[in-house]
Amino acid sequence: MIRPALQDDAFLADVRAAGPGPRVWWLGQSGFLLAWQGRHLLLDPYLSDSLTKKYAATDKPHVRMTGRVVAPERLDFIDVVTSSHNHTDHLDAETLVPLLRANPRLTVVVPAANAGFAAERLGVEQARLATLDDGGTLQAAGFTLHAVPSAHETVERDEQGRAKFLGYVVEFGRWKIYHSGDTVRYGGMAERLRPFAVDMALLPINGALPERRVAGNLNGREAAELGAAIHAKLVLPCHYEMFEFNTASPDEFAARAGQLKLAYRLLRCGEGMTIP
Repeated sequence: MIRPALQDDAFLADVRAAGPGPRVWWLGQSGFLLAWQGRHLLLDPYLSDSLTKKYAATDKPHVRMTGRVVAPERLDFIDVVTSSHNHTDHLDAETLVPLLRANPRLTVVVPAANAGFAAERLGVEQARLATLDDGGTLQAAGFTLHAVPSAHETVERDEQGRAKFLGYVVEFGRWKIYHSGDTVRYGGMAERLRPFAVDMALLPINGALPERRVAGNLNGREAAELGAAIHAKLVLPCHYEMFEFNTASPDEFAARAGQLKLAYRLLRCGEGMTIP
């Protein structure tokens, strides 16, 4: 199993040592922790073995490749947490329920289309959740979140026309980070994102192989091309090295990014960096 670059006490010490400037850590899969001026936002954290346990006796075992960075109950300083959609590695009760207990005033952001499902999964009233829809904006703990549809593998909407899969552009100070959640590229996506002038894009690279029998994402080449198309100043690939059946090498992404002269960084799970 891959050992995180920083784990448990070492990871928490690194978070505590972060200065006021913005810093981001990759938590594995599509999970990231953002720190800025003493406030903390979690993007789609998956910090449990719930999927490994759920699928252990099936023909689609979710064998974990990388160790957990930290137990969610130890993150007792979180102000905001997001879920981009309802899949368990992006809306995990075994991660979010301990986070809620450790952070009673936590703002939990979910797509409006998914609020009922999310409330039931987390065992809370629907009114406890903060919701966003396509084009909406929400402010919490000094962060401003802008919602942009994602396509996993299509842009799906509920009967009220609300997007079931969202990406979030997180604005704080003079910085903007785009977290796509799970997505492929769809018509008009780059045009929707380009006006945000994002400093950093967090994009999946595991691809969409049909034999996996799960909804697909951008592959490495496509992620680099989307990053270039939206004029992201820096791209961090994610959604790989979590489950053996649904992963990819970052080599294709790095090669295409190099061809496009796109700035990127390959973080190890548990590793952090200061946002330029």
